[in-house]
Amino acid sequence: QLRVVKSGGGLVQPGGSLRLSCAASTLTLDAFAIGWFRQAPGKEREGVLCISPSGIQTYYLDSGQDRFTSSRDNAKNTVYLDMNSLRPEDTGVYYCAADYRRNLVSRQTCPAYQNEYDYWDQGTQVTVST
Repeated sequence: QLRVVKSGGGLVQPGGSLRLSCAASTLTLDAFAIGWFRQAPGKEREGVLCISPSGIQTYYLDSGQDRFTSSRDNAKNTVYLDMNSLRPEDTGVYYCAADYRRNLVSRQTCPAYQNEYDYWDQGTQVTVST
């Protein structure tokens, strides 16, 4: 139900930028918090950041605060992750996930834990290398 698409190739040079798009086929994303996660080879999946239905971002990853940002286009039912100043350690499989936020109060916030997300995409490889 969720699908991540890369704008540009999946191989990026260090210092480069990449945009990921998370689109939904059967979900209307404006009521969902969208989380971005990644998994590096040999490591556990970790959170990058989340954007609430109201557009408030919550960073799960400290190193992403100055480099990654998420935005929403409800008309296109799509959420974006813009990644700048990419580093080799950003290499991994990137996922988007969706969590339905039931009321106006919860739509200002994001889940605290990965297991709160109900829907996940299949993941897409991002490689940062020369």
